[in-house]
Amino acid sequence: MLFGEFLSLLVAMSWTVTALFAEVGSKRMGSLPFNAIRMSMSILFLAMTLWLVMGVPYPLYADCSTWLWLLLSGVVGYVVGDYCLMQGYIIIGSRFGQLFMTLSAPTAAIQGRLFIGEQMRPLAIMGMAITLSGIALSVLSKGKEAEGGVHFAISPRGIFYAAMAGICQGAGLVLSKIGLEHYDAALLAQGVDGSTVPDGALLPLPVSVSIPFASTMIRGIMGLVGFWLLLLLFSNNGAEQASKALRDRKAMLSALGSMFFGPFVGVSLSLMATQYTSTGIAQTLFALTPVLIIGPAAWLFHQKVTLREVVGAVISVCGACLFFV
Repeated sequence: MLFGEFLSLLVAMSWTVTALFAEVGSKRMGSLPFNAIRMSMSILFLAMTLWLVMGVPYPLYADCSTWLWLLLSGVVGYVVGDYCLMQGYIIIGSRFGQLFMTLSAPTAAIQGRLFIGEQMRPLAIMGMAITLSGIALSVLSKGKEAEGGVHFAISPRGIFYAAMAGICQGAGLVLSKIGLEHYDAALLAQGVDGSTVPDGALLPLPVSVSIPFASTMIRGIMGLVGFWLLLLLFSNNGAEQASKALRDRKAMLSALGSMFFGPFVGVSLSLMATQYTSTGIAQTLFALTPVLIIGPAAWLFHQKVTLREVVGAVISVCGACLFFV
């Protein structure tokens, strides 16, 4: 049975739906209100999940080092990364926004080499070149004969935000990995085995299954605090923006859909997928989102899709996949 591969495809589809909801919600609310409200919803769902699997609605066993690294990951991956991603969705849409998320793989590889000594294989270097080539093919177009040369087919400002989002996701992943290593060390220091079922857990799952959810919650707490501070302290009429967003039924449904299919369903299925198939195969199938989103985005948002853009997206995804071969 190819159960793990099937789950991995569901993850890619789930993240596709997340991006579509996020584009609608961020355009209606604005980037900061959307992220602040979505992160609030995410924390509530994660607290309920931890209550079921750990018996308490907060991360057990995490020490100060674990909190430090995962909070730092939350700053980079959520506060900066998600803000840039939603800004990118507003300016250039979720289809191109997801294309630039393929930059997370080379960023994670470079950061992993610099900070935790991970080796970069020749295939990874080749993957970087292919990923960048695919992105360039999608976003660059030939100028008119009178102009000559090439120019951006989409907003350079949108490209900046989307590229920053992909880079921050890759950097946040490396910081999360360091945080998870500290979490494992904290478990050992407290004499907790990965197969232990926490006292009071309503679902008898081992700690090893619960830790990724607990780590996600720590990162989410940083995202929650960061987005609300940015909205209320550094945004014009932040409280008014949030109040208006909360009264916008379509925007709230978009935020709920983005949160449910992303941090909740997407993360849960991705954890399950890696239990039934190899991490490389799972990550390769996860990376299909930039291709899967082309059709739905074109249909829902009435976007014109060129063959150059489709080929560029496929090439970029193939480059990202080389990091997991």
